[in-house]
Amino acid sequence: MVDMAVIELSRLQFALTALYHFLFVPLTLGLSFMLVIMESIYVMTGRPIWRTVTRFWAKLFGINFVLGVATGLTMEFEFGTNWSYFSHYVGDIFGAPLAIEGLMAFFLEATFVGLMFFGWDKLSKRQHLFTTFMVALGSNLSALWILVANGWMQHPVGSRFNSDTMRMEVTDFMAVLFNPVAQAKFVHTVSAGYVTASVFILGVSSWYLLKGKWVAVARRSFTVAAAFGLASSLSVVVLGDESGYALTDNQKMKLASLEAMWHTEPAPAGIAVFGIPSLEGRETRYEIKIPYVLGLISTRSLTGEVAGITELVAKAQVRIENGVQAYDAVEKLKVDRTDMAAREQFERHKLDLGYAMLLKRFVADPRTATPDQIVQAAWSTVPNVPVMFWVFRVMAGLGFFFIGFFLLAFYFSTVRRFDARWFLRAAVWIVPLPWLAAEFGWVLAEIGRQPWAIEGVLPTFLGASSLTVAQLWTTIIGFTLLYGTLAVIEVRLMLAAIRRGPLEHTDKPSDAAVAGHGYTPLPAE
Repeated sequence: MVDMAVIELSRLQFALTALYHFLFVPLTLGLSFMLVIMESIYVMTGRPIWRTVTRFWAKLFGINFVLGVATGLTMEFEFGTNWSYFSHYVGDIFGAPLAIEGLMAFFLEATFVGLMFFGWDKLSKRQHLFTTFMVALGSNLSALWILVANGWMQHPVGSRFNSDTMRMEVTDFMAVLFNPVAQAKFVHTVSAGYVTASVFILGVSSWYLLKGKWVAVARRSFTVAAAFGLASSLSVVVLGDESGYALTDNQKMKLASLEAMWHTEPAPAGIAVFGIPSLEGRETRYEIKIPYVLGLISTRSLTGEVAGITELVAKAQVRIENGVQAYDAVEKLKVDRTDMAAREQFERHKLDLGYAMLLKRFVADPRTATPDQIVQAAWSTVPNVPVMFWVFRVMAGLGFFFIGFFLLAFYFSTVRRFDARWFLRAAVWIVPLPWLAAEFGWVLAEIGRQPWAIEGVLPTFLGASSLTVAQLWTTIIGFTLLYGTLAVIEVRLMLAAIRRGPLEHTDKPSDAAVAGHGYTPLPAE
């Protein structure tokens, strides 16, 4: 039996840390490659204005990068301090991608970031462009390895439970690396980062245009952000569809929950655009559906079936009953490793061992669970359906909104209309929206996996450390105060850099002239 207050506070602390860290990650991912685009134009054209543009956005990238690193380090320590049994049980698998991220991607990024900032007058144009590219590559490789680790938590392939060591171990690292859930999450998350950076650059550029400041820099930045943002917003929606397809085979309960689909529907299933899910009644009231869409998205066919929550709970109940057999075999093997009957029993039921662990929330020994407790454990596999339902719709709605927004921005940049003040004001006001969509995406991914820390392998409530409620509240308050202070510092630094503009980066009189307040037609420059 476990103290659920400790579990929920441990989850809250890690969630706050992760969500705070993810305020910086999307902007870092997107800005890094946009710097590559801007500097590539500078190298190809030799126009000093593009050097000014690149250096200005690089400064904002640097401020954001530092805070992202500082907050990310805390998360890695929390696996040991707050989730010690999780680290012990799956550390051989989960730790490998994180170690590779640190040794390969982070060191690559950290090595070249200094050259990128301080090498402008010491490296040739092409050499400096190479350092900028390596920073962007390192940033995105960091995201890859972290999402490989997270993807394995969602879909634990390439691993097995070792009844001798009583831990999970890697059996096929390539399966872990090329996990379909991890790959879908990576491309979707990175594309969301590109949208975030595009909205940010477009918003700041629009503010300059409204104020009549740094017009030449703003117009070029606006143009790059509009084109890059349009491609990124389209890819987010397309790759989000691919993520939905990955859920069909690998995370059926998450898919059913975000659609509030309580019962399996005849294929192809419809998608709900509105509804009020009820956990108590296990129904969705006032539901409005578009026929066939969910079936087409999730199965790529007219005949593929999308399982409902009730049917998935019934399957979970069977797996719990089988898992009890595996648990019984493990307990026997702890006493006698040579018990061949127990080993044979374990091999038959080992894939369901994690489901038996769900019973530990209700009874100390799963083998003594009553039928009612088994049913209760089976229903515990259903995440918070109302939260899943609405978080997904807000996130998806924002995704389609950004496509329309960037279509307009691309049109205005193509026809050289940088004076549509209503659009410029709108661009400034919507700057926070991609962060909201990104945070909602993480909420959807992590709540949708509950009650599992590792899907089907380790329940969340068994992964926590032996901490007290007082200890957890102390650290939560401490982190909140620290991160709140860092957030104020970061916002003040970013706003100060934006107000100051790109003037400090102009090394030549021609730079200052071209980056100033005057309007110069793009083709002539």
